[in-house]
Amino acid sequence: MEVKVELLVDGRHATGESPVWRAEENALFWVDIPARKIWRWQAHGDSLVHWLLPEQVACIAPATEGRWICGLETGVALATLAPEGGAAQLQWLASVEHPLAQMRFNDGRCDRQGRFRAGTMYQDMAAARAVGTVYGLDAPSDAGLQPLHTGLLTPNGMAFSPDGRTMYLSDSHPQSQQIWQFDYDPQDGKMSRQRAFVDMRAHPGRPDGAAVDEDGCYWICANDAGLLLRFTPQGRLDRSIAVPVSKPAMCAFGGAGLDTLFVTSIRLPGTAEESPAGGVFALRPGTRGIAETEFPARLLTPAVR
Repeated sequence: MEVKVELLVDGRHATGESPVWRAEENALFWVDIPARKIWRWQAHGDSLVHWLLPEQVACIAPATEGRWICGLETGVALATLAPEGGAAQLQWLASVEHPLAQMRFNDGRCDRQGRFRAGTMYQDMAAARAVGTVYGLDAPSDAGLQPLHTGLLTPNGMAFSPDGRTMYLSDSHPQSQQIWQFDYDPQDGKMSRQRAFVDMRAHPGRPDGAAVDEDGCYWICANDAGLLLRFTPQGRLDRSIAVPVSKPAMCAFGGAGLDTLFVTSIRLPGTAEESPAGGVFALRPGTRGIAETEFPARLLTPAVR
């Protein structure tokens, strides 16, 4: 099956990540991490707007009241975005006590119940410091961030099965390149029974951001290989789609029927001017995704900073 890949936004983002479709706005949101920006592309009118944040923003997830929950450098906050762009208004929810300086959040999203889950990383990947932690933030947020899984280099690829009982997590660092499955308890949001899902050293590229489709299959961006790979719940590779950049970063289903797969990407310094690297791409893979569950903003207690 040949799939056409369209350049949706020629963004030239240094690190385009965390695409999320918001149906009520008919819009795709995503971030450029080092630029400290959240971006929005609206399908009607093909309009493009961005908002600036005070820290690097690595992952976003939809919250109620039209807001966004964000994993930044020093903690997790709720963002309110004015329609015309500008500076995002933040309500800090929880601070994170990193074991080292120069750390930030990386990949994250809400589970099927609307609880926020996100991992942290040491930004100098060459140092290979396994100090990353997956944290959970529930609402009400009085308990703050709770560590759920530790000892990661570059936590990535977080996704949940359609029934919410299986959690996927990868480590995209060159020294790891593993994807795991966990049992996930929908009642308390705890991870258990970690097991190997895919060893990406047997496939081209490193495992970056991911999405799960309505059939329960796991789509992963193969960073450095310019591919999207789909694995069945049993870990068997059954689809491989080439994209026109070497470093796809994360994918998300969206569009009116949740049948479009949007892909953000990374643009390295020195990239040729004519390259679309750092852009946002769209394709129709022949399957549908699952709508994201919103984080319940109305139940939250602001953090003291």
